[in-house]
This record gives sequence, structure tokens and C-alpha cells, in this order.
Amino acid sequence: MTALGGATLVALGFVVGAFGTLIGAGGGFLLVPLLLLGYHFQPADAVGTSLALVFLNALSGSAAYLRQRRVDLSLGWKFAAATVPGAIGGAYLTRALSSHLFSLAFGALLIVIALLLFSGVTAAPSARADARQIVDAGGERHVYHVDAWKGVVVSVFVGILSSVFGIGGGVIHVPFLIVVLSLPVHVATATSHFVLSISTFVGAVTFLALGHVSLPTAGLTGAGILAGAQLGARISTRTSPVAIRRVLAGALALVGIRMILHALAVGPW
Repeated sequence: MTALGGATLVALGFVVGAFGTLIGAGGGFLLVPLLLLGYHFQPADAVGTSLALVFLNALSGSAAYLRQRRVDLSLGWKFAAATVPGAIGGAYLTRALSSHLFSLAFGALLIVIALLLFSGVTAAPSARADARQIVDAGGERHVYHVDAWKGVVVSVFVGILSSVFGIGGGVIHVPFLIVVLSLPVHVATATSHFVLSISTFVGAVTFLALGHVSLPTAGLTGAGILAGAQLGARISTRTSPVAIRRVLAGALALVGIRMILHALAVGPW
């Protein structure tokens, strides 16, 4: 790899790290298409390398969010434990998917999630929901009601999808925490990042054992991601919840459309 190629990967990692941490999704939904379309990785290699990078993003971002005291640790540990079995199983399932089927399914998933976010709907708290409160480092009080067991059940499937598609699960978890569990946006993004740091570690180690992680790519891109994640966490403190929700939805829709067009061989993809 040339010096320019290495510098490009570091720069891409910085941008992905900042953006992925800002919206709480970890950047996997950007990394997988980039590795598939830009670097012509096979699906399993793209997913494995992406998970390793999302782990670095989530680890760095979580450290920043923990300092800001925006992570609901009680929910985070429960959801993370639920994602682990699925993260391992999903790694084996990915190897059976063809490139076109993978791109089509991945694109459709992103568009569905984007539509949910664009709609602006949130579910009413269930009768089992517990009242919770977080006061962050800036003194802002976040009060909400959560049915933790509903989140645990969904987290099992998030673990599977995260390893199948290499997105780490944040792109699914954040909309779920906001739309279904009605968490405040800033708490949802921070808690999602904490869950990601655990679930993606398990998935990345599994893919590494299967030989589907490109270590040179992960090393160079990861260096940029570690720095970018710190910037993303800082920007989030000055960004409104509505803006984060809209930016996340728009990014998901654009990437989803591109992946579907790639699968259908439409346009110069």
C-alpha cells in the first residue's frame, strides 16, 4: 500500500469516527459500503473488518460519553449481554450470503430504519416501563420511562443483524431506543455506543478467528477513527436531538439507496 493510500484510510477513519460517534451508530453503515464498493472486499471480509473498526470507534466514543455521564449503564449492560449470542451466530451466517443478496438486504434494512426516523414517531411507554433519570456532566437532566425487557429481546436480534451486516448494531439500536423505547436522543446515542463497544468486540474476534479481518486496513483506518470519535462526542454536546435524528435518517437513506442500486447493477456503482 502506498503512503497516499494509507493516509487516505486514516482520513476516512477520522471522518467516519466523528460522524459515527455523533449519531451513535458507530459508522459501520458507512464502512461496509465503502469496503464493498470502493475497495472491492468480499462480504465476509468487509463485515469482519468493519466490525473491528466499529469496535475501535465505539470504545473511543464510549470513553468520551462516559466522561459526559450520558450513558445509562444499567440498560447498557443488559442490552450488551443480549447481543453477544447473536453477534457470534451472525458471523457464521454472513459467510453464506452472496454479494448481491447481501447488498440488497443491507440497503433495504437501512431505508426502512430511515423512514421510521423521518416519521418522527415514538411509542408510548408500556405499563411495565420504569422511570429513569440521568443528570449529565453539564447538569442537564434527562427523565424517561423504559421497558428494559423489551430492549433485551430486541437486542438479541440486533446482535445477529450487527454481525450479518457488519454495522455493529448501532444503526439499528439507536432508532429502536429513540422510536420504541422513547429514550432521549443524547442518552440513546451514548448508551448505544457503550453497547457497541461490547457486542462488536465479540463479533470482531469471531471474524478474526475465521480469517475475515484485514489487519492493515483496520490498523490504518482505526487510527483515524480513534481520533475522530473524540471529536464526534464533543460535537454532540452542541447539536440538537432533532438535528441528530434527521442527519442519521438522511445518511441511512442515501447509503441504503446506493446499496440497492449496486445490487441491481443500476448506474455507475
